Amino acid sequence: MNILGKITVLPRLPEAIGRLSELAYNLYWSWEPRACSLYRELDPEAWETYGHNPVRTLLEASSERMEAAAADPEFVQRYQEVMAEFDAYMRRTDTWAAQHAADLKSVAYFSMEYGLHESLPIYSGSLGVLAGDHCKSASDLGLPFTPVGLLFHQGYFRQTFNRDGWQEEKYDELDVTTLPIRPIRQNGDDELRISLDIGGRDVMARIWQLVIGRIRMLLLDTNLAENHPDDRLLTSRLYGGDQEMRLKQYMLLGIGGVRALRAAGVSAEVWHMNEGHAGLLNLERIRERVEQGMDFRAATELTAGCTLFTTHTPVPAGNDAFSWELMDRYLGGWPERLRTSRDQLYSLARSGSLEDHGPAFNMTVFALRMSRMANGVSKLHGQVSREMWQGLYPGLYAEEVPIGHVTNGAHNLSFTSQRMRDLLGTVMPKDWTQRVHERELWNNAEKLTDAQLAEVQREMKGEMIDFVREHQREMLLRNGAGAAELSHTETLLSPDVLTVGFARRFATYKRATLLLRDRDRLSRIVNHPERPVQFVFAGKAHPADNPGKAMIQEIYRVSQLPEFRGKIVILENYDMHVARRLVQGVDVWMNNPRRPLEASGTSGMKASFNGSPNFSVLDGWWVEGHDDGNANGWPIGEEREYADQSVQDDADAFSLYQTLEQTIVPLYYGHNEKGDAAGWAKVVRDAIESVSAQFSMQRQVIDYVQCYYRPLSQRRDLLTEGGGVRARQIAEWKAWTEKQWPQVCITASHHLPATAEPGEDIEVTAQVDPARIAQAELRAEVVLKRGHRIERFPMVQREDGQYAARVSLDRSGMYEVGVRLYPYIEGLSNDFELGLIKWA
Repeated sequence: MNILGKITVLPRLPEAIGRLSELAYNLYWSWEPRACSLYRELDPEAWETYGHNPVRTLLEASSERMEAAAADPEFVQRYQEVMAEFDAYMRRTDTWAAQHAADLKSVAYFSMEYGLHESLPIYSGSLGVLAGDHCKSASDLGLPFTPVGLLFHQGYFRQTFNRDGWQEEKYDELDVTTLPIRPIRQNGDDELRISLDIGGRDVMARIWQLVIGRIRMLLLDTNLAENHPDDRLLTSRLYGGDQEMRLKQYMLLGIGGVRALRAAGVSAEVWHMNEGHAGLLNLERIRERVEQGMDFRAATELTAGCTLFTTHTPVPAGNDAFSWELMDRYLGGWPERLRTSRDQLYSLARSGSLEDHGPAFNMTVFALRMSRMANGVSKLHGQVSREMWQGLYPGLYAEEVPIGHVTNGAHNLSFTSQRMRDLLGTVMPKDWTQRVHERELWNNAEKLTDAQLAEVQREMKGEMIDFVREHQREMLLRNGAGAAELSHTETLLSPDVLTVGFARRFATYKRATLLLRDRDRLSRIVNHPERPVQFVFAGKAHPADNPGKAMIQEIYRVSQLPEFRGKIVILENYDMHVARRLVQGVDVWMNNPRRPLEASGTSGMKASFNGSPNFSVLDGWWVEGHDDGNANGWPIGEEREYADQSVQDDADAFSLYQTLEQTIVPLYYGHNEKGDAAGWAKVVRDAIESVSAQFSMQRQVIDYVQCYYRPLSQRRDLLTEGGGVRARQIAEWKAWTEKQWPQVCITASHHLPATAEPGEDIEVTAQVDPARIAQAELRAEVVLKRGHRIERFPMVQREDGQYAARVSLDRSGMYEVGVRLYPYIEGLSNDFELGLIKWA
């Protein structure tokens, strides 16, 4: 048969449950387990077989089962309750944004991957899950928010283990017609499409719509018959192919994404790039302005003026950089379109000292220079990022580099078990799910009894163990295991044993095998006659990461040794479903990356939502989340860095074993030093109370609104007023100042005593030759640096280019004293936006 295309025709549901089709196309159901249960009950086998996809489940369920469900009063009652809650959610007008950010301009959010639900596998790990959670909370809060991404037909990959525990990758072709997405149509039935030139070929992309609560996502898809076969593969696999493929995908996401927004009639006034993959969206936005008659510099100013860039990668090698030769092949015509030179355009992406193999177009550098605000994803990661990119801001201390931070969060309702939600509902206000970011709200958890918490956690642990056993049985069956091996799965793990979970991307810096460093000691811990411990692992390594795969294999092989069999388990095909099972079922969540390389991490937050305390290295979010006073979890190692990685691994492994044996295990089994059998329940309660609000995705999105989205909204208004007059003025001023800056000179004099007492003043003067720059556009200041503390004191201008300041030395300590000069006019995003600084 010559297949012309596919079309999905949903069944005609009985009137009593007729709106299940409507709900299936809104991912609201993905964070409402009671909604999911309705579809699961219609056809349990289809629900499991097709990755918990309600659209496919409706297609597979028999008409007899539909009629039976519609005739079941109990099913209909639950259906009506779910739909009533859905309608209330969708119709609510008093959202957080309506009450607190009514002036917020529309936000466009670009990400290479989105982890929304396992049935839509267009994500690889935490970056995607974070982006998906960001979208869900943007809906919860009522933000004017449109995410943009790519629809990968083979997703990331399905992970399997062979009999030797080596990871193998399977790529399944998604049947997009049965996913909870729909193509956007125009002029009746025509699918909405955009086109762009990629490597000299005109590439067409279909635009799909994915509804997430109150917002909609746009997904681009090049798997169209009219495209060249190579171009159809652009939306085949996430993070597949070589550098050339990645560059083409980045063009599609960035340039194509902007065109998709325009074609769909979506207004976007604040632009948020989630990692550097989307950096090329700025090219298209500049092109639009240039075609309207604006020059390149002014268009760049206007574009960057309302753009935010979030970096997630603390490892230099993790930031994409492409040779100028490769860029010429794909962006060769863009300088002319933008009415600029190749050198001027490419210089915006040069990383200077970071370039080891000639000039390169660094996507992170381009994103930083094309944004007026940037942030890391935890307090520590912000610090690491400022140090990492200090070279882009010569003349600044690392602490002054204009990269802030918003600590990541997680979407509470997506990862908190229904049982825990029901229990919390007994002590929380009725609208608590809309207010999870309010810290005071979580004080109500104190009303939960130890017995209530223990019962819920034991039930979830039992369900997790059943899941692990079935999961392992399926793997063994696929690998041809015999009856003896299969029977062993019936005794995997025990609900009575302290269970520690570890699940994440198997990058080497995450040190998944740290636990195995001293196997004799680990064996004593696991096989303690009275207080044993068991471990559950899961995670994927990138297909090209053989060291990461070797870590998986090492854990697998250890799990097969007699002393660890049934007590250490590693699950294959880590995805959002496996993640939910683990964070809802384990007793303790473990994380041991090599500090400070974990930008944030979020899995531990999700475990704490369910009352599972963290046992983690003081890196990423846990530096902020760990509370010594309330003991909501435990640190691994010290809050420091090491020059020698082997020394660091030895120290952290020792700390891991020591804390586990001497603190966690005795407390769990009710034998802490105070003899308080209720000690464990207190840690559980403290984990819920201290993490649920502070690390909720609602809190994270609110931080973005208040710290970045609203200021960028206001900056956009300033720059666009009068047809972009202010943007032109700033661009012209920058060009003029850059030309004059080499002739500017500053010298300083001072009377610094060798020693001083707290409270003493020092006088510093400076002489400035401004060249042809107006004196009013120059700022001179005295800088005091004491450790990591930097204080700035403006100098007062006198006659003949003289500047002076008296500075008080308020604290004891060793000070570094300096004088610097920089240009500034009103309307810049920060003092050092121009990046021109001279020290005397």
